[in-house]
Amino acid sequence: MSDAPTTGRLVLVPNALDLGTEPSPLTDVLSHAAIARAARLNHWVVENAKTARALLKRVDALVPLAQPLQSLQITELPRPRKGEAGSQIPASAWRELLAPALAGQDLGLLSDAGLPAVADPGAALVQAAHEAGVTVEPLAGASSLTLALAASGLNGQRFAFEGYLPQSASERAQRVRELEQRSRREGQTQLVIETAYRNQALLEALVHLLQPDTRLSVACGLTSPGGFCLTRRIADWRRHPLPTMPDRLPAVFLWLAS
Repeated sequence: MSDAPTTGRLVLVPNALDLGTEPSPLTDVLSHAAIARAARLNHWVVENAKTARALLKRVDALVPLAQPLQSLQITELPRPRKGEAGSQIPASAWRELLAPALAGQDLGLLSDAGLPAVADPGAALVQAAHEAGVTVEPLAGASSLTLALAASGLNGQRFAFEGYLPQSASERAQRVRELEQRSRREGQTQLVIETAYRNQALLEALVHLLQPDTRLSVACGLTSPGGFCLTRRIADWRRHPLPTMPDRLPAVFLWLAS
């Protein structure tokens, strides 16, 4: 029989979606089981330590943490240097983050909002866990992308998440037209996101660039008070005053060309 130590698990802990707004009750978006599982973890890899501690304080108010918050090991995900891609971070850096799991301790992965590793740099750590033979345990929680898709009324059978559009106006226009053509050709809903303070500018650009019969949906702050999802044909968007988009609350933009 092998004496090799059993590894811990990499636990993907969902966060609330209320970053940048008044917090909602945590139990509105996370199950008691997910909250209790998070409370038992002593080792964490997180996107941002400050927002991670804020979530863990909310967890502690419902289910006491296994250790005082200040005693938890919280490590931030590595960030690529400006102008570099995340793929240029050496594989050894990701494996080092897995040290607690490789030593037999469960390790939590937490993003700033929603599900870790979905539109999130934590995906590289999940890949490293699989390569190291560490079991990955995802916990159920809200994803802004799937909530927006469900609420939009657009094609939920075939869709693609494209991340951020180019910042250059000319490059963004070219990319939007390419994605609209793909949407028309394949019947595929396109999803993009933007830095919150650019939400208004992106909405205005999409309304200007997309064809009149294309349906555009904007989902913002879902699960939060005041959250909304609006879906209209571009021709109708152009006939109505555009909503004022919050500049601190993330939004998802979706479109389907006919």
